Amino acid sequence: MRSQKLWQPRRLLATPSALTWDHGAAIVARATTLGVPVTALPSDRLKLDFPTDSRRTYAEAKATLALVVAPPSKRKLQPIAPSADWRIDLAEGCPAHCGYCYLAGSLKGPPITRVYANLPEILAELPAHLGQGTVTSRSTARAHEGTTFEASCYTDPLGIEHVTGSLSALIAHFGAWEADVQLRFTTKFDAVEPLLTLDHRGRTRMRASINPAAYARFEGGTSPVAARLVALRKMADAGYRIGLTIAPIIAAKGWREAYGELLAEASRVLADIPDVTIELITHRYTPGSKAVLETWYPGSSLDLGMANRTEKRTKFGSIKYVYDADTMRALRTFFHDEIAAKLPHARILYWT
Repeated sequence: MRSQKLWQPRRLLATPSALTWDHGAAIVARATTLGVPVTALPSDRLKLDFPTDSRRTYAEAKATLALVVAPPSKRKLQPIAPSADWRIDLAEGCPAHCGYCYLAGSLKGPPITRVYANLPEILAELPAHLGQGTVTSRSTARAHEGTTFEASCYTDPLGIEHVTGSLSALIAHFGAWEADVQLRFTTKFDAVEPLLTLDHRGRTRMRASINPAAYARFEGGTSPVAARLVALRKMADAGYRIGLTIAPIIAAKGWREAYGELLAEASRVLADIPDVTIELITHRYTPGSKAVLETWYPGSSLDLGMANRTEKRTKFGSIKYVYDADTMRALRTFFHDEIAAKLPHARILYWT
């Protein structure tokens, strides 16, 4: 089975403050071992000299890793419903090239990946949030998960783990934390080998983000879905909790057949695993993310039109475009029926 080659950034830019942290120095050492050129910057300001051409800027930014210190505003934990109680950010940005990327339009500037060196300060924020969330901490249906912390909101932590080591450190921290907690992360990559022997104590749940093979062209630079499922099985066999994130669900022509085959493939790999969670997230976009994605991926066949779409306002007053009620109803009914038939032991956490 083909596995995606590990991401190799073309350069690592390290700020002076980041280099004062042991974790930052360890990241530099990892990068050097991998043959990644490291530039020690003269100041903590990331002054990036990118081409004026938008496509070249995108390409160079995506090939750049920056080692920085997370400021207090980035360390402050935020609610992340419906996934988990709280969000932990180990990095910002992702090496993948997904045509529907939900970070497009929400992150400022060129899409470089920033990884945080001050991991101890990030971990120090966690204890004060025990029992304080609103998703699992106070949910009858999910209270058994304890206080949950999501590590993949602004990055794919497994996609950069071979350079950073941050995910392994976080898993080990949760394993040693004698509290009713659970770490969660989702990924489109399969390089789980560094995680398999960690003393996780069952306090981490990995989910594989999957979509039908017909949509693989929208997920450049990621591991094949079959490889992600095999990696998920390896994690389950190593005692980790596991799950599936089916996202974004795209109601393109032939979607029933495509997602039916996807769920059948997942069933073949995971049918005997007793505790599998499933998160169902339909495709949506904002005017801002659409504009950015059309710049990043001109000529993409991903449908960003208004057919079968409706406008929805968020609690902050911003606009996003989601599928209309009839399409949503058809999708939701299909997935609930198919999951009940093919993965009857799985637990659907939410639909959105």
